[in-house]
Amino acid sequence: MSDMITADLVDLDLSADTKEAAARALAERMVALGRVTDLDGFLADVAAREAQMPTGLDGGIGIPHCRSGHVTEPTLAFGRSAAGIDFGAPDGPADLIFLIAAPAGADDAHLTILSSLARQLMNAEFTDALRSVGAADTAAALIRGDRAPGDVTPEDTAAAPEAASSGAAAGSTPAPADAGAPAPAAAAAPASAPGTGSVPDEPAGQRPFRIVAVTSCPTGIAHTYMAAESLENAGREAGAEVVVETQGSAGFTRLDPAVIAAADGVIFAHDVPVRDKDRFAGKPTVDVGVKAGINRPGELITEVRHKAARGEVTSAAPAGTPVERTGDSGEGYGTKLRKWLMSGVSYMVPFVAAGGLLIALGFAIGGYKINKAPSVMDHFVWTQGDSWGALLFQIGGVAFAFLVPVLAGYIAYGMADRPGLVPGFVGGSIALTINAGFLGGLVAGLIAGGVVMAIQRVRIPAALRGIMPVVVIPLISSAIVGFLMFVVIGKPIASAQKGMTDWLTGLTGTNAVLLGGLLGLMMCFDLGGPVNKVAYTFATAGIAVADPSDSAMKIMAAVMAAGMVPPLAMALATTVRGKLFTQTERENGKAAWVLGASFISEGAIPFAAADPLRVIPSAMVGGALTGALSMTFGATLRAPHGGIFVVPLIGNPFFYLIAVAAGVCVSAALVVVLKGMRRPVPGTTADDTAAGPATAARERKQAVAA
Repeated sequence: MSDMITADLVDLDLSADTKEAAARALAERMVALGRVTDLDGFLADVAAREAQMPTGLDGGIGIPHCRSGHVTEPTLAFGRSAAGIDFGAPDGPADLIFLIAAPAGADDAHLTILSSLARQLMNAEFTDALRSVGAADTAAALIRGDRAPGDVTPEDTAAAPEAASSGAAAGSTPAPADAGAPAPAAAAAPASAPGTGSVPDEPAGQRPFRIVAVTSCPTGIAHTYMAAESLENAGREAGAEVVVETQGSAGFTRLDPAVIAAADGVIFAHDVPVRDKDRFAGKPTVDVGVKAGINRPGELITEVRHKAARGEVTSAAPAGTPVERTGDSGEGYGTKLRKWLMSGVSYMVPFVAAGGLLIALGFAIGGYKINKAPSVMDHFVWTQGDSWGALLFQIGGVAFAFLVPVLAGYIAYGMADRPGLVPGFVGGSIALTINAGFLGGLVAGLIAGGVVMAIQRVRIPAALRGIMPVVVIPLISSAIVGFLMFVVIGKPIASAQKGMTDWLTGLTGTNAVLLGGLLGLMMCFDLGGPVNKVAYTFATAGIAVADPSDSAMKIMAAVMAAGMVPPLAMALATTVRGKLFTQTERENGKAAWVLGASFISEGAIPFAAADPLRVIPSAMVGGALTGALSMTFGATLRAPHGGIFVVPLIGNPFFYLIAVAAGVCVSAALVVVLKGMRRPVPGTTADDTAAGPATAARERKQAVAA
């Protein structure tokens, strides 16, 4: 940390009376040393961070900090106030102020050093030494770690009697001026308090109570690591094993699944969403803000132990974003590849839906020659419908132009996080330029992510680490990806894309019907899962061009029709034979009408989860029939989403609806037959018209009969 703080960045007589004035006084020292280029811009970033959450901590500590584009290198300034400054801590003003400035692209090594400082602030001996030290160079040496708190001599502290006494105002007991060793602090180390509630002692010979914790804060620099240190200290005091996963700016390493599985309780101390939160489902959990992890860790440990004693556990959390679920330790390459691809697809789908619907509306309003209209920048008449149709069509075309770059960019993002975005988007744009289409986007995304991951493994000199994320990695990775796409693999991929397009265009007769049936099976197999998304992406790839072929529009129609079948079939089945379903399933059936009509296949998931062996095969049969009939009838669709609400945009809409209705009826009939063949539970009756408790009990028994 020798280059992060020097004596010139220490003010042992900070005279500011507000947190804004204190930040300005310390920031001016950074400006004088060339560490900050724009004082007001940097202070605005500090204020923005402060507005998210006060940075005052119990024990007389203030840690204003931020990431800023106005910072040239990671820097730390320290100020000591005799009067104390209010930073929003519950126990009063702060006398020890640390201003932490990190560049927007700070590298992991520097952020790790800052996290080490944050942990030291939980050490009462360290903070007491800073209150008693009398020389700026000694204070800087203490913070850098060049000197241990116990090494501070009476000569070092003799010049700071006022500063030592200020610790009392901040809530801690100061070290005597004539003593080299600091006195115990009453509040400087909140981790030393084991909590206020009583905790049952562990029986002799049994293992200690095990806790896994996750800490995180908006910038991931200070509070994240202070909360971790505080929880670990409190765990030792309480006789519990605490293992913390710090999700900070320097990245994070996921806890070993075996450690999580062996844990008796979970503590989340966070102010930003916990990544991969579903890993901790099914355990007693305490969920609080990060400052609670710093200020009252003992209480949190007590609370989670009491929840464990009462048997309170959390249910499974909703799955995170694809990027948050990417790269779990122990996964095979095939699983990771699927997640990387799904990451790109999931971010692409909103562009597909918005752009496709806008294009379809443009055709509906302006006619099928609207794609020949001039730019609305040159010609737009407010009172003409054709002008509005052209406007919608051209907006949709712009949205569609993002499809391949977004696909490639977020595949790379799923592999390498933010550094993968630039080469991914560049590669995706090149794929469009050379007419490599979606296949080119897929390959470009994978190459971009792989290149960035390779660069990140290279050992880099310390002087270059600060510019790696914002200059070096984007520059080198974009150059490599661009070279490969333009010169090496672009032409073969473009040829493969053209071959696939020509094959789709040439589909007729039996081949088209079989393809429709296959896509219908895929759409209904996992109801919004990977197989469903493959079929959907295949269809949208065909219409994501300015002038899609008739075959591509038929495929899109077949895919959407089949995707509507499962929820509509379940809704129909619960209506005609409600006694075969529980009360909850009948309620879900009402919602499934709307979900199915809107082309949201996930509306059938509650039914498939409860009875997969009967529901999923039934849905697949109906979906295959609908897909095949849609292709047979020659229905076409330019919009990639919308369900029955885009029927006016469908070619041959009457027969299209017949295809959907046929699949729904077949699936519903199969579900009813298969459920009716279940062995009845003894003591139940066929009469299910009453809604009383006895009927509900019979329904619950019947639902689990096999």
